[in-house]
Amino acid sequence: MNRKPIFAANWKMNKGASETEDFVKSFLSKLQGQNFASEIVIAPPFVSLPKLAEVLHTATAGQNAHAIQIAAQNCSQYDSGAYTGEISVLMLREFFVHYVILGHSERRSIYGETDAMINAKMKKARETNLKPIFCIGETLAEREGGMLEVVLRTQVTDGLQGITEKDMNETVIAYEPVWAIGTGVTATSQQAQDAHAFVRSLVADLYGADTAGRIRIQYGGSVKPGNAAELMACPDIDGALIGGAALEPQSFFEIIRNGSCPSAE
Repeated sequence: MNRKPIFAANWKMNKGASETEDFVKSFLSKLQGQNFASEIVIAPPFVSLPKLAEVLHTATAGQNAHAIQIAAQNCSQYDSGAYTGEISVLMLREFFVHYVILGHSERRSIYGETDAMINAKMKKARETNLKPIFCIGETLAEREGGMLEVVLRTQVTDGLQGITEKDMNETVIAYEPVWAIGTGVTATSQQAQDAHAFVRSLVADLYGADTAGRIRIQYGGSVKPGNAAELMACPDIDGALIGGAALEPQSFFEIIRNGSCPSAE
């Protein structure tokens, strides 16, 4: 099945408003004359969402800029209330956010987010038509202990509990082996492909072959310009969720260029 690749930059806690403006202007200049058959997403820190929306709106109004979708790095499972430091999905929608990253390994390991919490956030995101980028992945100890499939099955089954087939059509899954995030170590293309194929089989078990064939599964974990083409050539890898290598406009551009096929349009 033909799935449109999706390349998402997760800036984590990097780039305030002024840096965001500089990045986007530089990045858009590199996209001029390009026609990638891929979707491009940028997830800045919360405080930089207004500036990102402003710069993209100005660029689109002034020229035929490449469409870039805006993502948030997290959201609350609550609409409002006494939740200091949290951001609701309704607040995100005000800044033209289309995607939200949920279940990232850093949220799981550092902030103690459970599969149940992530599932609640998934449901809340879909209430306002935000598209989740649902992150899953195993630690090195879990992989070496033969627990890869058990871990992924639990994360997928519990994280998607109660998510409808319709909502799955608006969801992206990001497989990120925890041992490869920010370490410079990348899963081999075969390791990544095997894990992606297994995740797709889990989706098929839950939602059927058609949904599994449509859903996009990104790879995340030390993706760089030099390994993008090999990873994206795998049949079950549909793009990348990129951290450090997406902090520089040239690097992010080269990953998309190397991992994309030219558009036939």
